[in-house]
Amino acid sequence: MQIQNQIITTVPIFEVSETLKEVIQFFEETTFSHVAVTENGIYIGLLSENDLACFEPAKKIEDWRLELETFSVTKDTAWLDLLEMFSRNEANVLPVLDENQVIIGYYDLEDIVAFFINTPFFKEPGGILVIATGIKDYSFSEIAQIVESNNARLLGAFITDSQNDVVQITLKVGTLNLNEVAQTFRRYNYTIVYGNSDDQFLEDLKQRSDYLEKYLNV
Repeated sequence: MQIQNQIITTVPIFEVSETLKEVIQFFEETTFSHVAVTENGIYIGLLSENDLACFEPAKKIEDWRLELETFSVTKDTAWLDLLEMFSRNEANVLPVLDENQVIIGYYDLEDIVAFFINTPFFKEPGGILVIATGIKDYSFSEIAQIVESNNARLLGAFITDSQNDVVQITLKVGTLNLNEVAQTFRRYNYTIVYGNSDDQFLEDLKQRSDYLEKYLNV
Protein backbone atom coordinates (compact mmCIF):
# COMPACT_ATOMS: atom_id res chain seq x y z
CA MET A 1 0.00 0.00 0.00
CA GLN A 2 1.42 3.35 -1.06
CA ILE A 3 0.52 6.26 1.21
CA GLN A 4 1.31 8.66 -1.64
CA ASN A 5 -1.82 7.43 -3.39
CA GLN A 6 -3.81 9.23 -0.69
CA ILE A 7 -2.65 12.71 -1.77
CA ILE A 8 -5.65 14.78 -2.91
CA THR A 9 -5.73 17.88 -5.11
CA THR A 10 -9.33 18.93 -4.55
CA VAL A 11 -8.56 21.32 -1.67
CA PRO A 12 -7.69 24.84 -2.91
CA ILE A 13 -4.48 26.79 -2.41
CA PHE A 14 -4.61 30.56 -1.90
CA GLU A 15 -2.08 33.21 -2.89
CA VAL A 16 -1.10 35.65 -0.16
CA SER A 17 -2.13 38.56 -2.39
CA GLU A 18 -5.78 37.37 -2.53
CA THR A 19 -8.53 38.68 -0.29
CA LEU A 20 -10.05 36.64 2.53
CA LYS A 21 -13.47 36.50 0.87
CA GLU A 22 -12.98 33.11 -0.80
CA VAL A 23 -11.09 31.77 2.23
CA ILE A 24 -14.13 32.57 4.37
CA GLN A 25 -16.39 30.83 1.86
CA PHE A 26 -14.09 27.80 1.81
CA PHE A 27 -14.20 27.35 5.59
CA GLU A 28 -17.96 27.95 5.74
CA GLU A 29 -18.63 25.28 3.11
CA THR A 30 -16.21 22.59 4.29
CA THR A 31 -15.07 20.93 7.50
CA PHE A 32 -11.34 21.34 6.87
CA SER A 33 -9.29 22.82 9.70
CA HIS A 34 -6.70 24.59 7.54
CA VAL A 35 -5.93 25.77 4.04
CA ALA A 36 -2.53 26.51 2.49
CA VAL A 37 -1.17 29.88 1.40
CA THR A 38 1.57 30.49 -1.15
CA GLU A 39 3.62 33.44 -2.30
CA ASN A 40 4.53 33.30 -5.99
CA GLY A 41 3.70 29.61 -5.88
CA ILE A 42 5.93 28.83 -2.87
CA TYR A 43 4.36 27.56 0.36
CA ILE A 44 4.48 30.04 3.26
CA GLY A 45 1.94 28.65 5.72
CA LEU A 46 -1.63 27.80 6.63
CA LEU A 47 -4.72 29.74 7.58
CA SER A 48 -6.72 28.14 10.39
CA GLU A 49 -10.49 27.72 10.58
CA ASN A 50 -10.19 28.74 14.22
CA ASP A 51 -9.57 32.33 13.04
CA LEU A 52 -12.63 32.41 10.79
CA ALA A 53 -14.61 34.74 13.07
CA CYS A 54 -11.83 37.33 12.80
CA PHE A 55 -11.52 37.28 9.00
CA GLU A 56 -12.78 40.33 7.11
CA PRO A 57 -13.75 39.63 3.47
CA ALA A 58 -12.19 42.81 2.07
CA LYS A 59 -8.83 42.32 3.76
CA LYS A 60 -5.98 40.49 2.09
CA ILE A 61 -4.43 37.27 3.28
CA GLU A 62 -1.22 39.29 3.55
CA ASP A 63 -2.70 40.95 6.63
CA TRP A 64 -2.61 37.53 8.35
CA ARG A 65 0.94 36.60 7.33
CA LEU A 66 2.24 36.68 10.90
CA GLU A 67 -0.59 34.39 12.04
CA LEU A 68 0.09 31.64 9.50
CA GLU A 69 0.89 28.19 10.86
CA THR A 70 3.80 26.54 9.10
CA PHE A 71 3.53 22.76 9.50
CA SER A 72 3.72 20.55 6.41
CA VAL A 73 4.85 17.12 5.20
CA THR A 74 6.44 15.63 2.11
CA LYS A 75 5.31 12.71 -0.05
CA ASP A 76 8.00 10.61 1.67
CA THR A 77 6.65 11.19 5.18
CA ALA A 78 5.68 7.86 6.80
CA TRP A 79 2.03 7.35 7.69
CA LEU A 80 2.70 7.06 11.42
CA ASP A 81 4.47 10.42 11.26
CA LEU A 82 1.43 11.79 9.43
CA LEU A 83 -0.84 10.72 12.28
CA GLU A 84 1.49 12.43 14.74
CA MET A 85 1.49 15.60 12.65
CA PHE A 86 -2.32 15.63 12.48
CA SER A 87 -2.55 15.19 16.24
CA ARG A 88 0.16 17.65 17.23
CA ASN A 89 -1.35 20.43 15.13
CA GLU A 90 -5.02 19.58 15.74
CA ALA A 91 -5.52 19.47 11.98
CA ASN A 92 -7.54 17.30 9.63
CA VAL A 93 -5.62 18.28 6.50
CA LEU A 94 -1.88 18.51 5.79
CA PRO A 95 -0.16 20.22 2.83
CA VAL A 96 2.29 17.99 0.96
CA LEU A 97 5.38 19.76 -0.40
CA ASP A 98 7.99 18.82 -2.97
CA GLU A 99 11.70 19.57 -2.63
CA ASN A 100 11.12 23.13 -3.90
CA GLN A 101 8.47 23.96 -1.28
CA VAL A 102 5.73 23.75 -3.91
CA ILE A 103 2.43 22.21 -2.77
CA ILE A 104 1.60 19.04 -4.68
CA GLY A 105 -1.61 18.35 -2.75
CA TYR A 106 -2.94 17.52 0.68
CA TYR A 107 -3.41 14.55 2.97
CA ASP A 108 -6.91 14.27 4.45
CA LEU A 109 -7.08 12.80 7.98
CA GLU A 110 -10.05 10.58 7.08
CA ASP A 111 -8.07 9.00 4.23
CA ILE A 112 -5.03 8.37 6.43
CA VAL A 113 -7.10 6.84 9.22
CA ALA A 114 -8.79 4.59 6.64
CA PHE A 115 -5.32 3.60 5.41
CA PHE A 116 -4.29 2.82 9.01
CA ILE A 117 -7.40 0.70 9.61
CA ASN A 118 -6.60 -1.37 6.51
CA THR A 119 -3.18 -2.39 7.85
CA PRO A 120 -2.64 -5.86 9.41
CA PHE A 121 -2.53 -4.17 12.83
CA PHE A 122 -6.31 -3.81 12.58
CA LYS A 123 -7.40 -6.36 9.97
CA GLU A 124 -5.67 -9.53 11.15
CA PRO A 125 -7.22 -11.42 14.08
CA GLY A 126 -5.45 -11.06 17.39
CA GLY A 127 -5.48 -9.45 20.81
CA ILE A 128 -4.52 -6.04 22.16
CA LEU A 129 -2.05 -5.81 25.03
CA VAL A 130 -0.88 -2.57 26.67
CA ILE A 131 2.33 -2.84 28.68
CA ALA A 132 4.26 -0.31 30.73
CA THR A 133 7.87 -0.05 31.84
CA GLY A 134 10.64 2.45 32.52
CA ILE A 135 11.55 4.60 29.56
CA LYS A 136 15.14 3.27 29.69
CA ASP A 137 14.16 -0.34 30.35
CA TYR A 138 12.54 -1.51 27.14
CA SER A 139 13.52 -2.38 23.60
CA PHE A 140 11.28 -3.36 20.72
CA SER A 141 13.56 -6.28 19.94
CA GLU A 142 13.00 -7.64 23.45
CA ILE A 143 9.25 -7.09 23.16
CA ALA A 144 9.17 -9.00 19.88
CA GLN A 145 11.24 -11.80 21.42
CA ILE A 146 8.86 -12.10 24.37
CA VAL A 147 5.83 -12.34 22.09
CA GLU A 148 7.45 -14.82 19.71
CA SER A 149 8.72 -17.00 22.59
CA ASN A 150 5.05 -17.79 23.22
CA ASN A 151 4.50 -18.95 19.62
CA ALA A 152 2.61 -15.76 18.78
CA ARG A 153 3.18 -13.11 16.12
CA LEU A 154 3.74 -9.43 16.84
CA LEU A 155 1.49 -7.63 14.33
CA GLY A 156 2.34 -4.13 15.49
CA ALA A 157 3.61 -2.06 18.40
CA PHE A 158 3.82 1.64 19.14
CA ILE A 159 4.24 3.95 22.13
CA THR A 160 0.87 5.34 23.20
CA ASP A 161 1.90 7.24 26.33
CA SER A 162 5.08 8.56 27.90
CA GLN A 163 5.29 10.48 31.14
CA ASN A 164 7.29 10.51 34.39
CA ASP A 165 9.94 8.23 32.84
CA VAL A 166 7.35 5.51 32.15
CA VAL A 167 6.19 4.47 28.69
CA GLN A 168 3.08 2.59 27.67
CA ILE A 169 3.34 0.44 24.57
CA THR A 170 0.30 -0.93 22.74
CA LEU A 171 0.81 -4.30 21.07
CA LYS A 172 -1.29 -6.23 18.57
CA VAL A 173 -0.50 -9.88 19.05
CA GLY A 174 -1.52 -12.61 16.64
CA THR A 175 -3.32 -14.71 19.23
CA LEU A 176 -6.61 -14.33 21.08
CA ASN A 177 -5.19 -16.03 24.20
CA LEU A 178 -2.91 -13.41 25.72
CA ASN A 179 -2.54 -15.04 29.15
CA GLU A 180 0.83 -16.71 28.53
CA VAL A 181 2.18 -13.64 26.70
CA ALA A 182 1.10 -11.38 29.56
CA GLN A 183 2.65 -13.67 32.17
CA THR A 184 5.96 -13.64 30.29
CA PHE A 185 5.96 -9.85 30.15
CA ARG A 186 5.44 -9.79 33.93
CA ARG A 187 8.45 -12.06 34.40
CA TYR A 188 10.45 -9.47 32.48
CA ASN A 189 9.14 -6.79 34.89
CA TYR A 190 6.64 -5.20 32.52
CA THR A 191 3.35 -3.99 33.99
CA ILE A 192 0.21 -5.09 32.17
CA VAL A 193 -1.98 -2.01 31.78
CA TYR A 194 -4.61 -3.66 29.62
CA GLY A 195 -5.13 -7.13 28.25
CA ASN A 196 -7.96 -9.20 26.89
CA SER A 197 -10.45 -10.56 29.40
CA ASP A 198 -8.84 -14.00 29.21
CA ASP A 199 -5.82 -12.73 31.15
CA GLN A 200 -6.09 -15.04 34.16
CA PHE A 201 -3.96 -12.83 36.40
CA LEU A 202 -6.35 -9.89 36.01
CA GLU A 203 -9.36 -12.17 36.47
CA ASP A 204 -7.94 -13.65 39.68
CA LEU A 205 -7.14 -10.18 40.96
CA LYS A 206 -10.68 -9.03 40.24
CA GLN A 207 -12.17 -12.03 42.04
CA ARG A 208 -10.01 -11.39 45.13
CA SER A 209 -10.99 -7.73 45.08
CA ASP A 210 -14.68 -8.62 44.85
CA TYR A 211 -14.31 -11.09 47.73
CA LEU A 212 -12.52 -8.51 49.90
CA GLU A 213 -15.19 -5.91 49.17
CA LYS A 214 -17.95 -8.35 50.20
CA TYR A 215 -16.02 -9.27 53.38
CA LEU A 216 -15.63 -5.60 54.37
CA ASN A 217 -19.34 -5.02 53.82
CA VAL A 218 -20.42 -7.84 56.14
